[in-house]
Amino acid sequence: MTFTKTNLSYRVAFDTASNRFMAIDASNEKNVAFGITIEQAIRALNESK
Repeated sequence: MTFTKTNLSYRVAFDTASNRFMAIDASNEKNVAFGITIEQAIRALNESK
């Protein structure tokens, strides 16, 4: 599922190996951010742009 928030389309997944959420940029799948919560992962993705 793809979400859009403030001009950023992203997907959210859970990495079971590291027990962290991943926010993946829908337009550039190499741009991935991690966080303990979904909100942290999305915030990190926003900051990486």
